[in-house]
Amino acid sequence: MKGDRVEIVVDAGDTTRTYEVVASRAGRRVETAVRRGVVEVSEVTRSGSVVRTARFMATRVLALVEQPVPREDGSEKAGQSGQPLRDDPET
Repeated sequence: MKGDRVEIVVDAGDTTRTYEVVASRAGRRVETAVRRGVVEVSEVTRSGSVVRTARFMATRVLALVEQPVPREDGSEKAGQSGQPLRDDPET
């Protein structure tokens, strides 16, 4: 979703560097994959085509932080009516 981002902190010898991949348009998402010693972070369209990719050696990656944008649609708030989902068996 637009605004989703992934921050990658990489060991660059005597210092660290931070890179960021952001879903820049509506309908795009950011996907991460670790394959054969390589961390790959890609921005992908709805149809699945890759817009841009960042690749890092897995041994150099210190942190991989996924930061999703808070969703405002009703799908996540549907179960939050203030009532418990079921009765507590001990009461």
